[in-house]
Amino acid sequence: MSDTHTTLRSMHDLGLAAWFGGSLMGAFGVNGAAARVGDSTQRLPVASAGWSRWTPVNAAAIGAHLAGAVGELVTESPRMAAQRGVGRASTLKTALTVSALAVTGYSRLLGNRLARAGGPSVAGVTEPNQQTPQNVASCQRQLRLLQWTIPALTGALIVVTAYMGEQQKPGQVLRGMLGRANGLMQPKTMAKGASLMQMSKAMSRNGH
Repeated sequence: MSDTHTTLRSMHDLGLAAWFGGSLMGAFGVNGAAARVGDSTQRLPVASAGWSRWTPVNAAAIGAHLAGAVGELVTESPRMAAQRGVGRASTLKTALTVSALAVTGYSRLLGNRLARAGGPSVAGVTEPNQQTPQNVASCQRQLRLLQWTIPALTGALIVVTAYMGEQQKPGQVLRGMLGRANGLMQPKTMAKGASLMQMSKAMSRNGH
């Protein structure tokens, strides 16, 4: 494996690990700890301060992951064309990445709205109480779902990445290349067979 490929894979894996781990820790740790603050009007400010400190690190992690992913996509493009199954896995990985980016961005937007809300009384970071303003409660209810969606999507990315790593084993590469070759040859074989059948029918009619 070349030094360049090692660097790209390291950026991809470390960035994804930080993205997944940070989102999971935030949901359990930051939001969970803030919900235990005795003053209900300080729960959102405490959580907002924690997320604000993490945001630049998370952005750097996502950037490293994307740079590594794009670099790997370029270096692995010949194998995608030659090995059956790699293209489908790459498409799934891209869809998960785009979804995770969209959810992360929208979650941050909701978090900024909560940070600008000041210190309304809340039951928890994602749980309103009877005194919570309606606009704040709406953001909280959305974040209650999204805070678990991000680690779910990034966790799925880790699984797909592991699967694609298995596809790089020599035996998997050979089977995939043979499968792609058979897939390309099958339409030609079928077309040739159909042509021979047509010729046979034509000769039979001429014989009668």
